[in-house]
Amino acid sequence: MAVKCHVTLHHHLAAAIGIILCACTATAQSFPSRSLQDLPRPSSTGHSPTHNGYIGDARCLDCHKEKDSYLRTAHHLTSRLPTRESVLGHFSAGQNVLRTSNPDLTYRMDAASEEFYETALQGSPDDPVIRRERIDLVIGSGRKGQTYLFWAGNRLYELPVSYWTELDHWVSSPGYRDDVAEFSRPVPGRCLECHAGYFDIQSAAPAANAYNKSNFVLGISCERCHGPGQEHARKHHEQPQKLLQEAIANPAKLVRKRQIDICAVCHGGIGAMPLTPAFSYLPGAQLEDYIVLDRPGPDAAIDVHGNQVALLERSRCFQSSQMTCSTCHDVHTAQREAAGFAQHCLVCHKPESCGMHAKLEAKTKDDCIDCHMPLQPSKAIVSDVSGRKVRPLVRSHWIRIY
Repeated sequence: MAVKCHVTLHHHLAAAIGIILCACTATAQSFPSRSLQDLPRPSSTGHSPTHNGYIGDARCLDCHKEKDSYLRTAHHLTSRLPTRESVLGHFSAGQNVLRTSNPDLTYRMDAASEEFYETALQGSPDDPVIRRERIDLVIGSGRKGQTYLFWAGNRLYELPVSYWTELDHWVSSPGYRDDVAEFSRPVPGRCLECHAGYFDIQSAAPAANAYNKSNFVLGISCERCHGPGQEHARKHHEQPQKLLQEAIANPAKLVRKRQIDICAVCHGGIGAMPLTPAFSYLPGAQLEDYIVLDRPGPDAAIDVHGNQVALLERSRCFQSSQMTCSTCHDVHTAQREAAGFAQHCLVCHKPESCGMHAKLEAKTKDDCIDCHMPLQPSKAIVSDVSGRKVRPLVRSHWIRIY
């Protein structure tokens, strides 16, 4: 049976958005249900990368302690092991059930000690058909929501129930039908590339979902934007009195296109065709050598979730300046409120020049973003809540007069 996913799993934004969405067509596989006793405990490994030249966030923060605010950002929190703090959905009676459009099918979410489960119940209460899987990985910071993954051997699959923060409710995972019990959506490397620092992929096939369970890095790590740090750390250890910029990528020092490439790995769309395996791209390189991204035409519709870079590039602000993503975004801190970004607009724009200034007065100084980069419903992300389709509101990156 082929499972065709009609939404995309990505991006650093989904770290901010917090919803995992797989863009793939893959062959589904079925596995027998496992009892609580059959399930191995979650691995606590995966935080000491062994791929070439990488040293991990802890080593970076040994010297860059002022950047520890990054540990509280949506990027860093976009994938975690399951704990009482990281899994945001409710497990208490009355709040742990998702009813579907199929009156015979419900999902129940359970917590046992520090383990968390999703169970499909179908049939009569006296003789239900049960499929239970454990939450092994949490995807999404929770700002918008979360999706959960489970291991079947060394393969990763998406669980059918997600959590939506705005609704404070369990929902069907985007792309899953809510009237059929399914646990079959594989999670390929391109999906994980935008939600993790590293996964050791065990197959060269683009849609493959087999990984080394003892070698992965959760969260978007420092080295995803700065490149492998081993040589940089070695040079600094040898010459600690020097402020070294050697053997490391400083995005602020790169030309504009290469700066944007770092963000476009995930914020530039899922891509039309990967040219290299996931996690191959290194900051400072030409992204086109690693993946062919979709290039929408000037009149093409672009979903607010799908390609923030293409939307930004349509903006006059972008076209008439040298702005980059980091002109407004400080990735090392948790940025939440839209009003906080208005100060960046006022570097170039005077509030009095706004056509609405006479009517809105102070708001033209404090609330540029909600007018010129409004929240819009995504057409690419659709979830079911008890048979009702819901879509998240996502900030448009096309800066213009709406």
